[in-house]
Amino acid sequence: MRYVIGVDVGGTFTDVVGVDEEGNEHLAKAASTPEDQSLGVMQGLANLAAALRLTLGELLDSTVRIVHGTTVATNALLERRGARAAMLTTEGHRDVIAMREGLKPARYDLRLPAPPPLIPRRLRLPVRERLRPDGRVEIPLDLASLDAAIAALRAAEVEAVAICFLHSWADPRHEHAAAARVRAALPGAYVTCSADVLPQIKEYERFSTAAVNAYVGPPVARYLGRLEERLRAAGCAAPVFVILSHGGVTPIAEAARLAAGTALSGPAGGVAAAVALARRGLGAAAAEGLNRTGQPPSDDRSAEGREGLNRRGEHIVTFDMGGTSTDIALVTDGAAALGRGREVGGERIALDSLDIITLGAGGGSIAHLGAGGTLQVGPRSAGARPGPACYGRGGTEPTVTDANLVLGYLDPASFLGGAQRLDEAAARAAVGRLAAQLGLSAEAAALGIHRLVNARMADGVRVATVRRGVDPRGATLLAFGGAAGLHASAVARDLGMARVAVPLFAAGLSAWGMLQTELRFETARSVLGAEALPEDAALAALFAGLEEEARARVAAWHGGEIALSRAADMRYGEQVFEVSVPLDGVPATREGLRAAFHARHRALFTYDLPGEEVVLVTARAAARGVLPPMPRRAAGAGLPASPLGERLCRLEEGERGLPVFAFEALAAGQTLTGPAIVESATTTVLLLPGDEARMRAEGWLEIAPGAG
Repeated sequence: MRYVIGVDVGGTFTDVVGVDEEGNEHLAKAASTPEDQSLGVMQGLANLAAALRLTLGELLDSTVRIVHGTTVATNALLERRGARAAMLTTEGHRDVIAMREGLKPARYDLRLPAPPPLIPRRLRLPVRERLRPDGRVEIPLDLASLDAAIAALRAAEVEAVAICFLHSWADPRHEHAAAARVRAALPGAYVTCSADVLPQIKEYERFSTAAVNAYVGPPVARYLGRLEERLRAAGCAAPVFVILSHGGVTPIAEAARLAAGTALSGPAGGVAAAVALARRGLGAAAAEGLNRTGQPPSDDRSAEGREGLNRRGEHIVTFDMGGTSTDIALVTDGAAALGRGREVGGERIALDSLDIITLGAGGGSIAHLGAGGTLQVGPRSAGARPGPACYGRGGTEPTVTDANLVLGYLDPASFLGGAQRLDEAAARAAVGRLAAQLGLSAEAAALGIHRLVNARMADGVRVATVRRGVDPRGATLLAFGGAAGLHASAVARDLGMARVAVPLFAAGLSAWGMLQTELRFETARSVLGAEALPEDAALAALFAGLEEEARARVAAWHGGEIALSRAADMRYGEQVFEVSVPLDGVPATREGLRAAFHARHRALFTYDLPGEEVVLVTARAAARGVLPPMPRRAAGAGLPASPLGERLCRLEEGERGLPVFAFEALAAGQTLTGPAIVESATTTVLLLPGDEARMRAEGWLEIAPGAG
């Protein structure tokens, strides 16, 4: 039997998913090891092997490929524990990353201090050189100036160097020459050029992204190197890929080179899973009938119909609730939205990334009293160590998981399939201490924690939908991650959503989603000339060159089919921002680009200006290496499952015994009526009174929430 394996490192658990040739899906978990994530990954692989009754060596010898999502870059930025990084930049421009476009997070807060730059000023050294925006050399690269800066870097014992010269997007020759000299003088340093990371205009975004790349590059490269060594030593000969923030995957060497692209690596797997499930019909049912507004969904499948304000279509809202956070994203008509200019840990990363909203609300989020004695939940988390109080690892503060245990929603004897027993007394003691401060019983305080975290997550869904012109009432809430099933129905009720889907494989869906992705490489080139749009021949040559560059890079990793796509950042002449315009199927001509831009602008903002000049700012191309399709297991008919028993739970209406069903035993088409509990080894679903649920043959429990 051959396997493909997905690995998702979370804040509390590391999920490892193996899919065999027959489409059978197997999940194993291990505690995450923040000090060295590769230890948790290897333990998770060992646990998966044991579940399959194989040795670790036998499993890895049978593995075709491994796809991995990591939080090393994210943690380095959030905790400010990256490399000792420096920057070489054009004379007069060492303060670009400190000035941050002249803006600050709260522009009307006069007392707000400026955020500290990722690289301190004493390590941002000027070099005498200058290129013009058209690539002509105004001041040649001064080697004496460069060598003096390198000597200062050597004395400072830096680990990484970002080389950020003005207008290197037009011609990277000075950056590449400086990089060669730095590598010769500092052979152990991690060296990155801004023109290789983000070859486009707007120096703050380019400089900031390159600085982030240098800052997180050494820890990411060290981690991936350790992981690869451990895998090879254990007998793995299969290729290992890393999922990037844009949802595509890349080999380890490329992930180490473009380390900033891994900053949202883990959550991207969940969005990829939603896209894959959309292809199987998830989301279609919600778009077929009337939504709760009484309005039928639009049949308009054009870009305007999909992308415009108040747009309708097949919408899926991903609701990935893990141990430390909840990640929320919107998938429309089987496609996830990409954005640029995301900030992680307060640092701008202008690479393409999936549009994901992250909340500090997870199973490990700590409940506490805020200002004025009000109850608060998160964003601080108990993490993997010590974890919630009920884990018995020394945690004493009450968490969402502790509250759910006090309410009876979790079975202390069957957590992780019985591999870990939860300490109900410790959970009750932790929640009880907070309850005493509030003058409540432990059960009432636990219910308050449960309500509050539900409200926070419902607000996150509003941001992902309403603020993007989508009515959540006509969308499907895809609930996954180990904790989402206990909260999904309540969140959906708050928003008036008519449909929730909880996959049988909910706890490992992000890792499974990583196996649905493709190899991807993106390239871009900014255009600045006398003409707003280049001549047709120049446009054709520009896009052809970008496509060839992207194709060649993917062909070096992948011998199979390669698909190409084009896009462009464009604007009207008087605008100060660009709009990203997909160009697949659009002729690379002036008229083709103008028409595509007008249509895209109309779709996004409900109007266009046909008489205005259209300016091409940056041309883009992406190559995708198509990986073999994932096998799918045929769903069996089976007989309807009976309850395993009852569990006493505290609901809004009071305490009552709820029937408990085994998730894996539910037959295709079987229906359930809430209140009830559906549980598997790795996740629990709470059906509230009035909920109607049906097990779909495609592998998910479909819930119609009752009235709120």
